[in-house]
Amino acid sequence: MAFSSSLWSSLFIPNPNRTTILPRFSHKPHKLPLSPAFAIPPLSTATAADVSGAIDGTTVAVVSGGFVAALAAVLSLTDPERRRQLQAEEVGGGDKEVVREYFNNSGFQRWKKIYGDTDEVNRVQRDIRLGHAKTVENTLNMLKDEGSLQGVTVCDAGCGTGSLSIPLAKEGAVVFASDISAAMVAEAEKQSKEQLVASENGSAPVMPKFAVKDLESLDGKYDTVICLDVLIHYPQSKADGMIAHLASLANNRLILSFAPKTFYYDLLKRVGELFPGPSKATRAYLHAEADVERALKKVGWTIRKKGLITTQFYFARLIEAVPM
Repeated sequence: MAFSSSLWSSLFIPNPNRTTILPRFSHKPHKLPLSPAFAIPPLSTATAADVSGAIDGTTVAVVSGGFVAALAAVLSLTDPERRRQLQAEEVGGGDKEVVREYFNNSGFQRWKKIYGDTDEVNRVQRDIRLGHAKTVENTLNMLKDEGSLQGVTVCDAGCGTGSLSIPLAKEGAVVFASDISAAMVAEAEKQSKEQLVASENGSAPVMPKFAVKDLESLDGKYDTVICLDVLIHYPQSKADGMIAHLASLANNRLILSFAPKTFYYDLLKRVGELFPGPSKATRAYLHAEADVERALKKVGWTIRKKGLITTQFYFARLIEAVPM
């Protein structure tokens, strides 16, 4: 998950008790000011139990600045890499196998709650829900800025429980949706059947076509390819190839969200690894915007729109790329 509206001209520093509100997207990419204070809640707003109960490898922990300073000195004494190696050995593979196993079991139950509307979430999980919902909202606004989605073919790569696929279908898009987790795909299909009902005039949205696939297995051609909060599972060396692969599937545009890599966020992630929570944590990778931009340019694409989405415990860079 590493992780909002159309975003631009200036970046507002959020009140620590509400979701950031960002202005509309600019069609000319430009750098946004980044303050290390904007995602840090005071310790009084989030207990250790809240944090440890919500954080896993797809959640980048954001805790108080004072707490970060206190824990930074002991980071060298921890060994999250060893923990990850043990996880991989247990499932007989590497990162991909760990992710598949996690999101088919304990991770599925956790993220089904976060992506859903149940009240059985703590304050951190609720905040992450708000952040992800804003990312979906921004993505839809970005797409609709270009006109009607009626008949537009969209690949939702890493669809989770259908939080983007279903709204896309409601807008008239023809959606192909996939996820590495069979449990997630089954839930997305269930939610689609419940939510995509015929209107009063008898017309019904086209039901998304769902498949259990990892990103590497995706094929075909689509007007738009979207991949939200998935690159956190790929190191930059593999992310470059995956970005190129996703771009090869898109005719007109590629929309990505990823957890931005800065010195400050990287430190926060490392602190978060001290609190893996009750479930096994998957590996989490941050990505520098410059690296993502370089990977896109290498295959002839350029960033047209971009923005930052942040709540207390969720942050993501959202970009739209188009062919040069």
